[in-house]
Order: sequence, then C-alpha cells, then structure tokens
Amino acid sequence: MQKVCLVLGAGRGIGATVAEKFALEGFHSHLCRRSDAEGLQYSIDKIQSKGATATGELVNAIDDGSIEQVIQSVENNTGPIEVLIYNLGAQSGMKLLNETSLKEFEWGWRMASLGLFRAAKVLCPLMAERGSGTIITTSATAAMRGNKNQHSHSAAMGSRRMLCQALNAEFAEKGIHILHVIIDGMVDAPDTLGKMLGDDQFQKLRDTMGAKDGLILPEKVAEAFYYLHAQHRSTWTHELDLRSYSDLAWWNHN
Repeated sequence: MQKVCLVLGAGRGIGATVAEKFALEGFHSHLCRRSDAEGLQYSIDKIQSKGATATGELVNAIDDGSIEQVIQSVENNTGPIEVLIYNLGAQSGMKLLNETSLKEFEWGWRMASLGLFRAAKVLCPLMAERGSGTIITTSATAAMRGNKNQHSHSAAMGSRRMLCQALNAEFAEKGIHILHVIIDGMVDAPDTLGKMLGDDQFQKLRDTMGAKDGLILPEKVAEAFYYLHAQHRSTWTHELDLRSYSDLAWWNHN
C-alpha cells in the first residue's frame, strides 16, 4: 500500500502546500480542514492535476473522536501514515486578559495541545510497531515568548512545544521523528493572513513585503518539511525556527 502523509490543517497556505510537496515526492496526501469544501477540493484537484494522488475531508478537530476516526480510517482504507503534519492553528486574536474568555482560552489549548495528544495517542503506537514515522508540528513564535495580548495563544503553543519534547523523549528510540517547527513571521497564506487582512490589504502586503521575500513562502516551508522528514536519524532536528531574512528573530524583539 502507498505510504500516506496526513495533513491536519490543510488550508491554502502551509498545510495544502506541504501536502502537495509530499504527494509529488511519492506519498498519498490526505488533506483535512475544518471548513470550506470548495477550497479543500481545489487543493486536492491541484495535486491530482500534477499526476500525484490525494484525498481529503472536512474535520472539526474539536469534536470528540474526530481526529481518531480520521487516523483509523486512513490507516484501514488508504495506507500506513508515514508522516503526520499537525498544522492546526490556535490563534483566537490579539486580546488582553480581561478580553480573553475562558472559552477562547480552552479552545486554544484544545487545538494546539489536546488535538496533538489525541493524534499521538492513536498514531504513535502504530508508527512504533512499524519502526518509523515522522510527526511535524507547525508552531509559532508564541511557543517561545508570551506577549501581553496573547494569553491563550502563548499558553496553547507553549504546551504544544513541551508535548513535542515529551513525545520525542518517549518515541525517538522507537523510530519516530517528532519535530516542533516555529514559523517566526507572516506567511503568504490566503486562508490565514489573507482573511485576517482582507483582500486589498493582503495584496498590498504581497506587492511590498512579498516582492522582497519578506513574507514566508509556503512552498519553501514545504521544502523544509520534506527535508526534515528525510533526515538520517543520526542527525535528526527536533526544533527549528523559520523566518524571512528581513525579520528580527523572536529573541531580538523588545
């Protein structure tokens, strides 16, 4: 059976682009996103038009059993999941403490940390039995640094980072490569940054910063992710931060 790359969080940005990269490298990519069936089908059709294989479905990761069901279904009906891309965002907005509700705080944790735990709970034993596998989590600057208007996001992504370390400590010796990748900057992604800014402002940003490679390009992130998957275990990377050459690193900001 064909090896599978499962992408949880396959919006038109990092997620769908990584799915395309792995599909072109010989994987069957299975794309999952919360909403926008039309956008999902567009990403699948794009992969298939290039001679690669892909499937997908809409999944709300918050729902009990949803992640587990996807993993079991893919394993049973498509093939062994060799790579999991955990690309679910957990940004609920830039809000001060008194503006952040308990519901928002819990939602961030459920997306960033509990969802990853649920996926690992099902998938890690399967990968361990096969003796190989890669789990790449897309993370954010908030995992490294807490800002005054990111209580939910910082706590959620910091938890994601520590969970990756704990999983790696248990499963690296069983052949599973677990990575925490910090995206330290703005990504040229219509489904995230584009929706936050609106079409006009997003295009303006592309025409200015983007024209000078000041935005992180999803296709270059995809190349980095595939390189990380292909690493020899004697030199595995466990944490990496990616940013545009023109951005200050997170630790150099005031």
